[in-house]
Amino acid sequence: MSGICGWVGKGVDERVIRGMMDVLSHRGPDDEGIYLTNSRIGLGHKRLSIIDLETGEQPIHNEDRTIWVVLDGEPYNSMELQDELEKKGHRFYTHSNAEVIVHLYEERGNDCVHSLNGMFAFALWDQKGSKLLLVRDRLGVKPLHYTEVGGELLFASEIKALLEHPSVNREIDLFSLSKYLTFECVPAPDTIFKGIKKLLPGYFLIWEEGRVITKQYWGLRFTSPQFPVASLQSYTERLKELIRASVKRMLIDEVPPGAFLSGGIDSSSIVSFMNELILGKVKTFSIGFEDRSFDETSYVVRVARHFGTDHHSEILSPKKTLDLIPKIAEVLDEPLGDASIVPTYLLSEFTRQYVKVALSGDGGDELFAGYPTYQAHRIAGLYEKIPRFIQRGIRGVVNRLPVSTANISFDFKVKRFVSGIGLPPEIRNFIWLGSFSPQEKKELFLPEISHQIGERDIFEEVREQIDECNATHPLERILYLDMKFLLQDGMLVKVDRASMANSLESRMPFLDHTLVEFAAALPVNLKLKGFMTKYILKKAMEDRLPKRIVHRPKKGFGIPVAKWIKNELRECILDLLNEERIKRGGLFNPRYINLLLKDHFEEKRDNRKLIWTLFAFELWHQRYGGLK
Repeated sequence: MSGICGWVGKGVDERVIRGMMDVLSHRGPDDEGIYLTNSRIGLGHKRLSIIDLETGEQPIHNEDRTIWVVLDGEPYNSMELQDELEKKGHRFYTHSNAEVIVHLYEERGNDCVHSLNGMFAFALWDQKGSKLLLVRDRLGVKPLHYTEVGGELLFASEIKALLEHPSVNREIDLFSLSKYLTFECVPAPDTIFKGIKKLLPGYFLIWEEGRVITKQYWGLRFTSPQFPVASLQSYTERLKELIRASVKRMLIDEVPPGAFLSGGIDSSSIVSFMNELILGKVKTFSIGFEDRSFDETSYVVRVARHFGTDHHSEILSPKKTLDLIPKIAEVLDEPLGDASIVPTYLLSEFTRQYVKVALSGDGGDELFAGYPTYQAHRIAGLYEKIPRFIQRGIRGVVNRLPVSTANISFDFKVKRFVSGIGLPPEIRNFIWLGSFSPQEKKELFLPEISHQIGERDIFEEVREQIDECNATHPLERILYLDMKFLLQDGMLVKVDRASMANSLESRMPFLDHTLVEFAAALPVNLKLKGFMTKYILKKAMEDRLPKRIVHRPKKGFGIPVAKWIKNELRECILDLLNEERIKRGGLFNPRYINLLLKDHFEEKRDNRKLIWTLFAFELWHQRYGGLK
């Protein structure tokens, strides 16, 4: 795990490369390395030492020093690949998994990516071919950003490193801002900055003599089963084999890992296999809350006791949240509207006191239909068959429900539910999960900003992704979109920035691509059976976990943001969203924002998502933004 950066062109400046490396120091505090040649190529690396603690310095080269690589992440099958490559005559001078990549490239060229299993982003310089190759892993666990400046290419793990180059454009992309307000993140390949891009997951990029080409090497396919239709027991046994194999691959280190534990079925499943595969007690870590509707401590304790883990926990209070907000503003070089960045940061911060690596259950909901929204889509199909006049009456009753600040309260759920009725399921999904609706953004933006954005369809990327998805079942299309937006551009960004800000490597066994492919090929009714979410995972884990953990409802990892906005965070929110600051920003209508705040404070409406999304943007804007 590390931070990587680089610059290829005709006038590479070592001072800029070193400045980029300094900005990425949190991603790799243990070591650093740089490769420069003829002012044409510069590669920088900041290292978090986990594998090959003694000789794993990067950049790493091949035998004749014509191929160089910098790697962020872990190809988990590097040992098998090294054995194969050594039999073909390749000589290794380290035990680093990064060295596997240079020799694999010598053998297979760009196709080397097909042989790698893991989470990774790497840059490879081919001196003989005068070519730079950038690669990002299949699911997008590791980040990689790039920008073109005058025929030259710069890349980095984080955007803030690119901003060290004086010619990189810092102008906000207004359409990206509009997308952020809807999706609570900026979907790839765009970023909040004009001209800066994210390399898409499952893609590689080639720079050659000033020309950039991107190409997909892997994509998620929902096909008919790639294996004979079998009994439920056969499916569950295969699922357990794949989870066990994925966890095992992620435990081969010189540094013992820990695990994030929420008390839900996903993280508990990972801990159950770690407990089987690790000698000694597994170290587990969790975050709790004083508000019982958000707190999962009782479930966490049950799992920790069941497996006898060495458990550590922290309570996230409003005061700790206020203390963390400035740190989070530093971490996020794009705005992110997911308030769970706060507990994720605290969890990473105190976990790092004990371990360098932590496994998590991220990805289980998207693979096996774990979110309540999947149930809600089925209910919506039934609801839409009700006569329109009855629907209008129900909507009137729903809108009069008193506001609650509890976690995913009844009024919050039903008001969200009716807001998406009548829309295609794929669009409805983002109305339910996102923040500002198109109509709300018309009131939020200043008229001149709305004019610049124009009438572009905010859901155009959703429609494009639907066209690319080969699934025919509506649920599979929604699972696909959640992988592409909710997971890829939201959750994985959150976890990467929060963990790496604390020099902690987070690994996600559910996102092993062989497990993902298996899940995608499963029949739909093994994911959502009736209204039971994660049906096959629950069946698979019934003999490994306490029944109360297997069948407990989904809670989610959030904070009491609705309540805290009205109380402990009120002064901070009002300071950042004050009328003068909003006017200076030149983007939003301050009167509309004042109305959002007033209605929330007076409990006329639950505006938690809208207010937090704006608050997160202004935090970012204060640190990184600015219109030219």
